Amino acid sequence: MTLDEMNRVLLIGALVLLASIVATRLATRAGLPSLLLFLGVGVLVGEDGIGLRFDDVTLARDLGTAALTIILIEGGLTTHFSDVRKSMAPAAVMATLGVAISTVVTAVGAHLLLGLHWQLALLLGAIVSSTDAAAVFSVLRVLPLPRRLAGLLEAESGLNDAPAVILVLMFSAVPLHFEAGEALASLVYELLAGAGIGVLCGYLGAVTLRRIALPASGLYPLATFGLGIMAYSASGVAHASGFLAAYVTGLVLANSGLPHRAATRSFAEGLGWLAQIGLFVLLGLLVNPSQLGRDLIPAVLVGLVLLLLARPLSVVLSLVGFRVPWREQVFLSWAGLRGAVPIVLATYPIVTGVPDSHRLLNIVFVFVVVFTLVQGPSLKPIAHSLGLIRRDITRELQVESAPLDVLDAELLTLTVLPQSRLHNVTVLELRLPDPSVITLIIRKGQTFVPQPDTRIEAGDELLIVSTSTTREATERRLRAVSRRGKLAYWFDEYGEPD
Repeated sequence: MTLDEMNRVLLIGALVLLASIVATRLATRAGLPSLLLFLGVGVLVGEDGIGLRFDDVTLARDLGTAALTIILIEGGLTTHFSDVRKSMAPAAVMATLGVAISTVVTAVGAHLLLGLHWQLALLLGAIVSSTDAAAVFSVLRVLPLPRRLAGLLEAESGLNDAPAVILVLMFSAVPLHFEAGEALASLVYELLAGAGIGVLCGYLGAVTLRRIALPASGLYPLATFGLGIMAYSASGVAHASGFLAAYVTGLVLANSGLPHRAATRSFAEGLGWLAQIGLFVLLGLLVNPSQLGRDLIPAVLVGLVLLLLARPLSVVLSLVGFRVPWREQVFLSWAGLRGAVPIVLATYPIVTGVPDSHRLLNIVFVFVVVFTLVQGPSLKPIAHSLGLIRRDITRELQVESAPLDVLDAELLTLTVLPQSRLHNVTVLELRLPDPSVITLIIRKGQTFVPQPDTRIEAGDELLIVSTSTTREATERRLRAVSRRGKLAYWFDEYGEPD
């Protein structure tokens, strides 16, 4: 490639990236997952649009897998464990038993309605069985849902990619060889080993990052992603689930009291958006719209089987014994968004040489586009009609920390939000646990050292020095007063994260 050609490629890439970023604003206002507009950009640039040809399915699979790994790490890093803790058990059942039920029911429907032979039918069922982490994270985080329900959806979308990938790889064997006992043992091993590797990498990484002081704060986000990639690769070597390991590593790291959490979260969100944009544009390039027309009806039929039968059945059977209200089960059944994951998974049987598997890619692509258009904008009205929208949710305090190794202390920073009840509370009335102390207040650009009778105001930036052992108690006290005022304890408010 010459220098001029490289410059043209970089120019096109930059224009596509900027166009995709602008498109996210339109998608947000329309209530759609941004993946649709990113896919549209890819199609526009592709062979039937501007004319850029891309048909390397193997490269698309490899790049797609890498992008999905980044998206799952970002999902773990931006998930508060307190939000998903109570939902982990039902989410795990939905991510395993639910995926299996969706796969079988959808496969039977595809076999009977489309006449697909059983290998292609099982592949199609497995490909569309898991909800998409990127689509769920982008849509549901702007809906004020009850924490248990939102946490259940987030945890399920982060966990169920792994079982779906395992099933797709099993059904992609040529010739197909499937033994139920062997498949179940392999599935259990890959999931347990992947989760174990994720917990181990996350825990060891958190311990290490808390004990060393890196020379720049920007290195902490890089280190967290490096740990996630390491967990994915280590799982691959151990023949375990790399996707699950990557997600669990991010989840453990994000909830281990790491320094510079706000910076890490911002970096993770930015890198996650970049991965989403690159992935969806790439997948848009991979298909030719002129060849999709004949697969519209098959895609709609498969989608109806999944949306109206397979998904609701998997939700109901998976949640038996968990006492999830019927209204939430209805919403869970409808909110099973699909996105990039099914399209990436559809490339796996093509690479392994499964006969007629190119047709699956077109069916899955049309399915994702059509049903995202149906489900995405309808989530908020359905949540309203089911009485699931919460109006009492306020922004939580975002607390940032940096290690002060010599003193075994940490510097906490926070901004007092307009709705926070920290406003008008004096430093003395705040009663931070000893030896924590507010060292500086930045107010309207002016910095000063507060006195015991200094009143905190909305918009203030507080710098608080605390020891490592009292940091958690300090954060709880700040949250408690922020929520209920200086008499928080009288209202049984102790600032727990959940």
